[in-house]
Amino acid sequence: MRDARATTLKASNALLYSFYPEERLIMISFIVPAYNEELELPSTIAAIRAAAESAHQEYEIIVVDDASTDATTKVAAEADAQVVSINRRQIAAARNAGASAAHGQILFFVDADTRINSTHLVDAIAALEAGCVGGGARVMTDGVIPLWGRIFVRAFCTIYFALNLGAGAFLFTTRRNFDAIGGFDEQFFIGEEIYFSLALRKVGRFKILPEPIVTSGRKLRMYSAREIFGNSLAVVIRGTRAARSRDKLDLWYDGKREDRGSL
Repeated sequence: MRDARATTLKASNALLYSFYPEERLIMISFIVPAYNEELELPSTIAAIRAAAESAHQEYEIIVVDDASTDATTKVAAEADAQVVSINRRQIAAARNAGASAAHGQILFFVDADTRINSTHLVDAIAALEAGCVGGGARVMTDGVIPLWGRIFVRAFCTIYFALNLGAGAFLFTTRRNFDAIGGFDEQFFIGEEIYFSLALRKVGRFKILPEPIVTSGRKLRMYSAREIFGNSLAVVIRGTRAARSRDKLDLWYDGKREDRGSL
């Protein structure tokens, strides 16, 4: 079904979102999936707002609270973000719920622990104007992380972005393209950004922006090298079976957080 939709869309570039002169002030929706992100969320929302306003774009910020037990909802509301509440504990479902509530012609998916700037916004819109169907951006981590973590991130990013895949922390596309590929595949609890990237690439050109977004390096601070590599290897060995269930995905779903004040 996805292939049929992609083929139909690819056959006519007219189906891509058109940027007519009278529509230069387009509506952008920023979708932020969140689970117990009361500490990271204020900085993320502030960065999104600053980026959108400096780029002079009409926008909305939608925080999808997926069963948080902290003050995530309160923090989002106090920051004047629209709050959508679900109870799925699944990142793909949270992103799709945000997209369902969005009014924008362009959708940006930004993780709750990720900071963007106006360059990401301007370059992403330029890529869409040039005919790209969507994309992502390179990644750098915040704070102090151990040497093994720095080596791991550099090696991973070198390989991953060379494959022209978008990182889940930051993805963008048009509403039309999102609907055409069916959004994020909710069969998967991890790796959904890979399938999302591949689905968009069947439609047209997928762009990785050179300006890196800044995302939290907390996992590399909170978990040991053995835990990171062990969990990652287990997922690789089990393949898609591992991605289809939350079981044994504690590294991604245990909800462990750090106090930003301690960094």
